[in-house]
Amino acid sequence: MRKNKRKLASAEKAEKRRRQKEYMTIFINGKQKRVKRPPTIDGMDVDEFICINADPIWLHQNEMWECMTIHEESCDSQQPGPPDPGARRFSDEEDPFTLPAGDGKR
Repeated sequence: MRKNKRKLASAEKAEKRRRQKEYMTIFINGKQKRVKRPPTIDGMDVDEFICINADPIWLHQNEMWECMTIHEESCDSQQPGPPDPGARRFSDEEDPFTLPAGDGKR
C-alpha cells in the first residue's frame, strides 16, 4: 500500500511561496538547479526600467551611453513644436552665412 501525501501547513506554504518568488528553476546539463531570480521593477529588468524612465542628464552622469541613444530615438520621434514666428526663413538660393553683396566693410 502506498502512503498518503500529507498536506502542507500554512507556514510551509508561506515558505514555499517565498522560495518560488526568490528563486527560479533552470536546467543545466539535464539537471534542475535553483538560482536566484534577477531583480525586477514592475516586472521589468532593472536596466530596461532605467533606460525607459531616466532623463538624459541622469543617464549622462551615470555613464549609461547605450540608454541615451535609445532615449534620443524616442525623443526624435515626437512631433516638433510650432515654428518660431520671429525666425527668418532663407530661400534655397540665399546663403545665410555670407554678407550681402553691398557690404564690403570688414
